[in-house]
Amino acid sequence: MSQKLLIEGAVGQLELLIEEPDNPAPQAPVAVLCHPHPLHGGSLTNKVVHILAATMNRLGATAVRFNFRGVGRSEGEFDNMVGELEDLRAAVEWVRQHYPDAPLWLGGFSFGAQVALKMHARVGAERLLVAAPPLSLYGSDDLPAIAIPWLVIQGSEDEVIDAHQVRDWVARQTANPPQLIWLEGAGHFFHGRLNEVREAVIEAWPKLSPALRAQGRVTRDE
Repeated sequence: MSQKLLIEGAVGQLELLIEEPDNPAPQAPVAVLCHPHPLHGGSLTNKVVHILAATMNRLGATAVRFNFRGVGRSEGEFDNMVGELEDLRAAVEWVRQHYPDAPLWLGGFSFGAQVALKMHARVGAERLLVAAPPLSLYGSDDLPAIAIPWLVIQGSEDEVIDAHQVRDWVARQTANPPQLIWLEGAGHFFHGRLNEVREAVIEAWPKLSPALRAQGRVTRDE
């Protein structure tokens, strides 16, 4: 089941797309997903964010995508990753109200990955997924320490950000290292590789509740 709706954000209405898996299990996780740069065509319909949402559904989680301010039907204007942090907070607050017992997962692609990295601790995420985090554009010095299970997806031939800087940053996360999915030859938007992204995430994150595993909710396309 999917539905679009408008909620109240910090500067006006915020557009959400909620997609629940078939027959969701009680207390199944909710994954809030952040899209790429609003000034470069980023929106909740982005193909990478779409495949991540579909993957979350395959894992038994509800996926919540939203448009940052100034995108689609979301009101306001681009705020250079300042107000966008509050947009994510508003989306999470809506999730907390409507899925009060659900574990919160957080993910993002490119610009959205940086937003997720900055906000994961403040919103109380229990898992974190970031695809092509733009560290070479926004830096990493101000990112909080990550103490939850997390996953980084990066293509080796990224034409937008420095892929090797991402890999070096991952290597420095010795206190709580993430699982790195390094896709050799893949570009920033993972063109032609989205099925690999989906399968890699399913392979990396199969450990849901015993109830979900017993229901066979972690599945792959044949």
